[in-house]
Amino acid sequence: MTDNLPEYTPPKVWTWDSESGGRFANINRPIAGPTHDKELPVGKHPFQLYSLGTPNGVKVTIMFEELLEAGVSAAEYDAWLINIGEGAQFGSGFVDINPNSKIPALLDHSTTPPTRLFESGSMLIYLAEKFDMFLAKDGATRAETINWLMWQMGSAPFLGGGFGHFYAYAPEKFEYPINRYAMEVKRQMDVLDRHLADNEYFAGDDYSIADMAIFPWYGGLARGVLYEAGEFLSVQDYKNVQRWTAQVGERAAVKRGMMVNRPYGEPETQLHERHDASDFETNTQDKRIARGEVEAPE
Repeated sequence: MTDNLPEYTPPKVWTWDSESGGRFANINRPIAGPTHDKELPVGKHPFQLYSLGTPNGVKVTIMFEELLEAGVSAAEYDAWLINIGEGAQFGSGFVDINPNSKIPALLDHSTTPPTRLFESGSMLIYLAEKFDMFLAKDGATRAETINWLMWQMGSAPFLGGGFGHFYAYAPEKFEYPINRYAMEVKRQMDVLDRHLADNEYFAGDDYSIADMAIFPWYGGLARGVLYEAGEFLSVQDYKNVQRWTAQVGERAAVKRGMMVNRPYGEPETQLHERHDASDFETNTQDKRIARGEVEAPE
C-alpha cells in the first residue's frame, strides 16, 4: 500500500544523484554531448547503421530486411553493435550522428555529403520515401500510416520508460507507478485491438512502416517477452493484437531483422553485427562459439 511509503518533498533545486536510476544508472546523466573520442567503423555498403537490438533498434533492421527481401539491392547495409550498457552511445562519432545519444543512428553514404538520420521513425520514413515502398505516396493510406507511426513514437515511452522501468528495472517496486503505467499500457493495447478488429494491418490492407514500428514494442508485449509482463497484463485477452502479432512475426524479413545487433537471448538468435546476407547463416553467435571465435556464456 502506498500509505506506508515515506512522503517525498521535492527540493527547491533538483540535483543529480548518480546512484539513482536502477539498472541503467551508470549511463544516465542530465547533460548531452560526448564523453570520449571514438570514431565509428564504416563498412562497404551504402547504409551504415549503429544500433542495438532493442525494440527501437530492430524497427530499422526490419525495414532494411524487408527492402532486401523485396529485391532492393541498394538497401544493403552494415549494422554495427553499439553497447549502450558500456556507454558507446556517448562516443564522439556517435554523437555526431545523433546528438541525443540514443540508438539507432544511421548514415546514408549514397548521398554527398552522407545524410545523417536519428530517431527510428525518421529512418523509416526516409527509407520508405527513398525506395518508394511501405508508405503510400499520398492520400488517406499515407496519412493513416503516418498516424500510426506517430502514435507508436508517442505511446511507447509510456510502455518503456514508464511501465518497463518501474515494473522491471527500478531499484525498488512501488505500487503507484506500476499501477499508473499498467493502466496506460492496457489502454494502449485496447486502442490497437479495436483498430485491428476492422483492419488487417495498421494502415488497412497493406503492410507498412507503421506495422514495422509497432511490432517490436507491442508485438513483443503480446508475445509475453517484453519485460516478461504478459501474464501480469493479461495480453492474451487482446485477440486482434495476437492475430496481427502472429501474422507479422511470420515474415522472413521480420525474423531476420529481430536478430540483428542482438547481444542477448539464445545464441542462435544473436547476430551481433550484420555485414552480409550470409551472416544470418554463418555468423550468428552459436556459429561463432562453435568455431572458437568467442566463448560460450556461463
